[in-house]
Amino acid sequence: MDTVFLQGLEVEAIIGIHGWERQLPRPLIFDLELGVDTREAASSDRVRDAVDYAAVAERVTAIARELQPGLLETLAETVARRLFEEFPVQQLRIRINKPGAVAKVKAVGVQIERRREDYAACGQ
Repeated sequence: MDTVFLQGLEVEAIIGIHGWERQLPRPLIFDLELGVDTREAASSDRVRDAVDYAAVAERVTAIARELQPGLLETLAETVARRLFEEFPVQQLRIRINKPGAVAKVKAVGVQIERRREDYAACGQ
């Protein structure tokens, strides 16, 4: 499996369970690793045969801004589901860092790993 990655995607979004967290957007930093087969894109040299990095970044940004969840876990799971729905991804790893969430801690966040078959419907 090949990997397409986006590292350090910064998105301003409202997230948190406390009222004060929901007043203003705060930075979230996404690192994504997308397991894909790049052979067709390598052969054709056309972006239509590849996972478009810019489109992935735009989609993740839109999801984070629109969803406004309480938990990073909810955001990570939603991003995973939508990326599988919209892109030819077979597996992924998403890491979301919420800077400043805990005093005197360099990084706090969540990381999930999912495979396309994790979302397969029964009988399909």
